[in-house]
Amino acid sequence: MFGKNHFVPHNSAIYSVLKQVLLLLGLPVILSGCFDKDKDSGPQGATLSGTVSSAAGSVADSDINDPNAPYTANDIPDQAQPIPNPVMLGGYVNEANTGKEGRSFSSGDRLDFFHISLAANQRITLNIANHFSGDLDLYLYKDDGSIDLSNPDDNSIGGGKTETLIVTEAGDYVIAVFAFAGYSNYALVVGQNAQGTAAYTTDRLVLSDNFVPGEIIVRFRDDSQASSASQSPTIRAGSLGLQAKAGATGRAMLLGLDSLQGRQTSFRALGITSKQSVDPLQQLRSADPEKQLKMDTLQVIKALRKRKDVLYAEPNYIYQAQQEHPEPSDPYYKFQWHYPLINLPGAWDVSTGDASVIVAVIDTGVLLGHPDLQGQFSADGGYDFIRDNNISRDDEPGIDNNPDDPGDQASPGGRSSFHGTHVAGTIAAATTFGGGGTGVAGVAPGVKIMPLRVLGVDGGTGYDILQAMRYAAGLDNDSDTVPAQKADVINLSLGGGPAISEVQTVITQIRNTGTVIVAAAGNSRSSTPDYPASYDGVISVSAVDINKQLAGYSNFGSAIDVAAPGGDTSRDINGDGRPDGILSTVGDDSGGNIKLDVYSEYQGTSMAAPHMAGVVALMKSVYSGLTPANVDNLLSSGKIVQDLGTPGRDDQFGHGLIDARKAVDEAVLLAGGGSSPDTPFLSVSPTSLNFGNNETSRSLSAINGDSGALSIISVDDDAAWLTVTVSAVDATTQPGSYQVSVDRSGLAAGTYTANISIVSSANTVTIPVIQQVGGQSSGADAGYQYVLLLNADNGTPLMQWEGSAQDGNYNFRFNNVDFSAGQSYSIITGTDQNNDNIICDAGEACGAYITQVQPRNIGADDNHSGLDFSAGFSIGLQNQSQLTSAIPTAGIRRLPDKRRP
Repeated sequence: MFGKNHFVPHNSAIYSVLKQVLLLLGLPVILSGCFDKDKDSGPQGATLSGTVSSAAGSVADSDINDPNAPYTANDIPDQAQPIPNPVMLGGYVNEANTGKEGRSFSSGDRLDFFHISLAANQRITLNIANHFSGDLDLYLYKDDGSIDLSNPDDNSIGGGKTETLIVTEAGDYVIAVFAFAGYSNYALVVGQNAQGTAAYTTDRLVLSDNFVPGEIIVRFRDDSQASSASQSPTIRAGSLGLQAKAGATGRAMLLGLDSLQGRQTSFRALGITSKQSVDPLQQLRSADPEKQLKMDTLQVIKALRKRKDVLYAEPNYIYQAQQEHPEPSDPYYKFQWHYPLINLPGAWDVSTGDASVIVAVIDTGVLLGHPDLQGQFSADGGYDFIRDNNISRDDEPGIDNNPDDPGDQASPGGRSSFHGTHVAGTIAAATTFGGGGTGVAGVAPGVKIMPLRVLGVDGGTGYDILQAMRYAAGLDNDSDTVPAQKADVINLSLGGGPAISEVQTVITQIRNTGTVIVAAAGNSRSSTPDYPASYDGVISVSAVDINKQLAGYSNFGSAIDVAAPGGDTSRDINGDGRPDGILSTVGDDSGGNIKLDVYSEYQGTSMAAPHMAGVVALMKSVYSGLTPANVDNLLSSGKIVQDLGTPGRDDQFGHGLIDARKAVDEAVLLAGGGSSPDTPFLSVSPTSLNFGNNETSRSLSAINGDSGALSIISVDDDAAWLTVTVSAVDATTQPGSYQVSVDRSGLAAGTYTANISIVSSANTVTIPVIQQVGGQSSGADAGYQYVLLLNADNGTPLMQWEGSAQDGNYNFRFNNVDFSAGQSYSIITGTDQNNDNIICDAGEACGAYITQVQPRNIGADDNHSGLDFSAGFSIGLQNQSQLTSAIPTAGIRRLPDKRRP
């Protein structure tokens, strides 16, 4: 569809002029949101109302800097705030007299303690919103009745943007977040750990890691102006109270810590002793000499890293031989639940894509410098077809051959979506198998992306999109050029406007060139046909969630051809501590300059379409002669889908959920290569289950992820409180769906884990299960919220509702809203933990109607009640080695007084 609610107009006057011009030209109106309507007049004094729901697992720190928020101290272990498991917690800590004026400015709030029941192998991650203004550390203590702050079970004190720990033993724990220096918002995430290990980053310093106690690898700067730069390694190390054990000036040296007495010399030389005098968590003492030496080693490394004459300082890690893993080794692949859902790992056994295949992404452009997209673009480099300078934003005037995305200012507050980068990453982010890797995996990492920019501020025009489509297919267009090789697949994660005969004509021409067109069905929750997804010859893709259910926002109806994962960012069904959205590549321009190497979860049919486009690209890689008719026939025959809903085609899922392995197998047959070797394997989704504190039932889907015969031999679990029952299975082989239920009767408060084991004739799959019983509030709470009504033209806050959650919900209401002059409005909500009077800063809860990435304007003719959406805490994922600047605020300034309409 031409504009999937991902792009909200920020200048209605410009949009109105564009709209009239397009209508006069007989061209489709391309909106940044497909809900927009003509607003000639409307009632004055209208009331807008709705409910903001806290995202699942959301919890707020009880002693933040915002004086309006409820306050309960959690500064010592005896005051530890009970939190559920899994959890996404938003908080704030600061040294005295740092940060913004507020509740904790003068006194400081250096420590936040949280009590939690943890299972073995769970991951604890502290995301620091601004690690340049605050150095935050993470500590873990086993709660056996008393807490000795000087002797943690584990800690992570690296000083980077994230600190991560893995729990080794189940039990009750206290987690401490400590402001070693400065101030910052933070997000504390506890979730299941699918991999069993934490990713190693360049700033990681974790007590439980396997390194040689007392040994440090140090590289001094060669260009240091200090007199010590020319000293011998022995003298230079001795000046810091360290021993030179190996290495030489001009390269890395191996330094050692001396005896306990010698360590004190090093502590004094590096300023650790003075820090210990005021910081209780730095007075680390253990009865175990080796553990004590490890703690001292980490403190020395942390101090060395802060010196200007040190290029880097690292523990001397101990490495082991590792067996090659068949799945992608990209560090965030473990959060991409949406790939196993469509049997993508099985498809990768046949093909990961061929560089001769090109997918055109017609969108906001793509961040060409994103590290996870390097080497993934077609030779021609793409094109920018935006003619209007007001839409282009910071780009050069007129169309040009630079499709780099300068930002679209799509979200309230002017933060850009980098929507096209997200789409491109889903299709073909660089993917590594067998070790190493960066960021996320793509569906078809071996193919190439042709980035074509048509959307900017306020969306884009139908004419520009038509030119991009013609260019992609190698047809004549306004650029007066065509690519050396046309695109094999076109992805259109956009929509809006009526059906136009000219567009249908162009689509037919493109199909005749052999190019397959895939489009997102739309996010209107409607059966009304949306375009271009509903044109003949376009594959219209609806969206499903992690449970293979139609997503609540997805369009449906007679035009739907196929379904693919679109996600739901308000839930965490698999308990991995991340929202169940689609994780992919994005950017962050909240501080003005665009920060690359960022990853985030989005939801929408815009995210579903590139899954389908990527699968078609895999098919084309296997069978170079693949035609649009081939794909249509395979869909209608049901050969490349998992049938969902009503047997056969239905209006929710079309012909079914795309199955990547089935698709490449059929492509092999079309290529005349016979059938692929039978390598059946059992694939189960979700791969883990989270019941939280109040859920009692979840569903599992078990399918054959490859070709050949497969049967289920047994389904077992290892807990009395867990039951697995058959929901719908094949009468002979038993793949199908199962219902999983938990019974909390008679269970003491705590966190419970178990495993479901499904044994098939080919392999065994184990599904981790986690649930919480009592011990803390079962409802989610996204903190003290400021709900703002904004002028959609300029983003100015006009009214404000604020308050705490009631049973996890915030029921807001704005009275006397004026629509008499055709005004339109948007709604955003967020917390202000650091009390800078700006909501939605990094680390703060945020939400917008309908979603933060897909906001929607509200006009006189739209519904004025039931304006429901969710808010929660989240910080985008980043590869820390690429961070070079701070994360400035870029939210919305809240109203200083309580303006409750």
